[in-house]
Amino acid sequence: MKKVKLHDKEFELLIDAATIDQAIAKVANEINKDLKDTKPLFLSILNGSFMFTSDLLKQITIPGTEICFMRIASYEGTSSTGKIKELIGCNVNLTDRTIVILEDMIDSGRSMTYLIDYLKGKNPKAIKVATMFYKPKALTHPVTVDYCALELENDFVVGRGLDYDGLGRNYPDLYILSTATNE
Repeated sequence: MKKVKLHDKEFELLIDAATIDQAIAKVANEINKDLKDTKPLFLSILNGSFMFTSDLLKQITIPGTEICFMRIASYEGTSSTGKIKELIGCNVNLTDRTIVILEDMIDSGRSMTYLIDYLKGKNPKAIKVATMFYKPKALTHPVTVDYCALELENDFVVGRGLDYDGLGRNYPDLYILSTATNE
């Protein structure tokens, strides 16, 4: 689809699914190489990272790989509230573990900073960050991104796990808010 309408807004195709799939495969190859001698715990941040997590982990070949889920939220509508809410926690012992945080998108870095600080208190061996999408121009909190599938401009996007007020997560492609129809 070239365009989609969600609630009161129209979005147009930005990146097709095949391009995203190739970028995720590259990230998987890097992780397989870099962490081959560890037994990593992949920490998927819900809701948005469910597609990234599924697509990535199908390509991870490291023996002893585990996965855990955590849900935090900071968005309402098309902007961040500035407040982090931990909604579902991870109940796995993280001491001396190599943790790979799987995030759908890093923009301001506020949620990721919160999460990394929280995880450091659990005494992991290492914390790595892998994201499907990264908006470096939106970063206001310092975050080291170890693995990034695709960099984006600071625009509002939906699809591939990202939503606009609950809609659009199911699209395999990535869509950008159409400026022509939403001004």
